[in-house]
Amino acid sequence: MTVPLPLEGLAAIVTGAGRGLGRAEALELARLGAAVVVNDYGQPGRDGSGEASAGPAEQVAEEIRAAGGQAVAHTGDVADHQQAARLVELAIDEFGKLDILVNNAGILRDRMVFSMTEGEWDAVIRVHLKGHFNTTRFAAAHWRERSKAAGGPVYGRIVNTSSEAFLAGSAGQPNYAAAKGGIVGLTTSTALALAKYGVTANAICPRARTRMTEDVFSGAGFEQPESGLDPLAPEHVAPLVGYLASPAAERVNGQLLVVHGGMVVVVERPRVQAKFDSKQDTFTYDELDALLTPHYARRPAEETFAAAEVLGLKRE
Repeated sequence: MTVPLPLEGLAAIVTGAGRGLGRAEALELARLGAAVVVNDYGQPGRDGSGEASAGPAEQVAEEIRAAGGQAVAHTGDVADHQQAARLVELAIDEFGKLDILVNNAGILRDRMVFSMTEGEWDAVIRVHLKGHFNTTRFAAAHWRERSKAAGGPVYGRIVNTSSEAFLAGSAGQPNYAAAKGGIVGLTTSTALALAKYGVTANAICPRARTRMTEDVFSGAGFEQPESGLDPLAPEHVAPLVGYLASPAAERVNGQLLVVHGGMVVVVERPRVQAKFDSKQDTFTYDELDALLTPHYARRPAEETFAAAEVLGLKRE
């Protein structure tokens, strides 16, 4: 008797899936049985001989089909509201429904906050944060309508892509860190809003060597090994995405997980560290000075809300 694959009969979208992390995620979802819409912005190009060649999205779709899976390509810009709507419509038209949404598309425009241009800020917020919202909005509407028609919960999974840059505070990436922090807020809000429809939403903070991050991971300590799987290979991340997209992850909702190098970390939610009550109707400057100044004097000067220790986590 053949055991069904975990994602058999399910339809997925993976954004930014023409290369790197998104490609690995799309291939993994297909390997687990899902039909996949492979999204990557850009049109087909030309190879070295000048002949027309398929774009990255179509190449990955072809790779999935060659392995016996189902896949179609979409080359629209997920940061464009209407193109994101058409992406969701494509999944429904091709596969009859949408069950899994993996938001991965992103760009980098790194610069210190005192040097960053308005355009560099806007571009990163647009692609990462607005792109995540756009696809989520139309997928959520699809699941809500299906749930109303079914008279109960349906199957839906959202996997969003945040970053350790948000957790640890990346000094040279204020736009990227802000966008990735916003994605966590979007994820937890979505998780609560869609739970009654049978939909879960989770966020991952992956560390992977891709074309987008080649400069980030080019220094000492990030060298590729001479043999064996690179600890920063996207293939370390893709299985977690496959799991979060599966029925087995039914009770995983509104969570943030760090993943890289054969390691998965469940990040705890923020907790209250201290609480101060005014002895009057409201605080005065002097009362706050008397309470907060000694409190922070006892704490390490470098300790902020950022969790920099996450950067030192590695597989034991």
